[in-house]
Amino acid sequence: MEVAVQQVVNALALGGTYAMLALGLAVVFSVMRLINFAHGELMTVSGYAFVAAIYLELPFYLGVAMALIAGVAMAVILERAAFRRLRGSSPATLLITSFAVSIVLQTLFQSLISPRPQPAPMPEFFSSSIALGSLQVGSIQGISIVVTVVTLALLVGLFKYTVIGISIRAASLDFRTTRLMGVRADVVISLAFAISGLLAAISGFLWVAQRGSVDPLMGFFPVLKAFIGAVLGGFGSLPGAVVGGFVLGTIETVLQATLPTRLAAFKDPLALLIVIIILVFRPNGLVPVKVSQRS
Repeated sequence: MEVAVQQVVNALALGGTYAMLALGLAVVFSVMRLINFAHGELMTVSGYAFVAAIYLELPFYLGVAMALIAGVAMAVILERAAFRRLRGSSPATLLITSFAVSIVLQTLFQSLISPRPQPAPMPEFFSSSIALGSLQVGSIQGISIVVTVVTLALLVGLFKYTVIGISIRAASLDFRTTRLMGVRADVVISLAFAISGLLAAISGFLWVAQRGSVDPLMGFFPVLKAFIGAVLGGFGSLPGAVVGGFVLGTIETVLQATLPTRLAAFKDPLALLIVIIILVFRPNGLVPVKVSQRS
């Protein structure tokens, strides 16, 4: 029983990170039809901002604030500098641009900072454990779950009850009609990128807290997994991105716990195989977008 509960905690912690990253990808895609593979570099920027705060001997909470601000600011800057002039371009053009931005940022990190991992010391609490009866849960896992739940709850409120959120939801349904109703495209897209950057920054901080270091390629694989989760949930569907992230995290956790040692190296290929099997039966994802959204 304790082992099962521990695996549930692991799945929620990992799936929550994938869910936030996938939601960030889906928010931008829903309003601009852009698959932003530079999303991982927003994680990296946030991680480096946190490390810089540590080296400046700033309080921990200021380091976290700097990480979040850096992620949001970089997302807005990328939208303005790299993607704004490409609105209306083909999906292939947008995709290639996002890859180019990602490679440029990775190169800058390696050249201007260091190609080696930079240590990110965390408070002792992050390496401790929390006792839940006879079960010991890692503090970072508990923090990841709480932060994920709170963040997703706040985003639900944002999208459901605020003008900003309603505008983004309307743009995801029919961007052209939304503009005709008086909603400014620049504002909606900038806000979508800002929300995406915030989600990447939160995920980046949690990822750094688990790894204890930051490196130029840190965000590549988490965002690749998040993209797979978004496709699994139904790409373009905001609820689907969250569901897909949690499902992918659960699949990886179950495989990690059940695979024999000699097959542990095949965890990722087996997880992708399971995703493919699911998509064979649910080709539009677990929570597909509506036909009106696709048009």
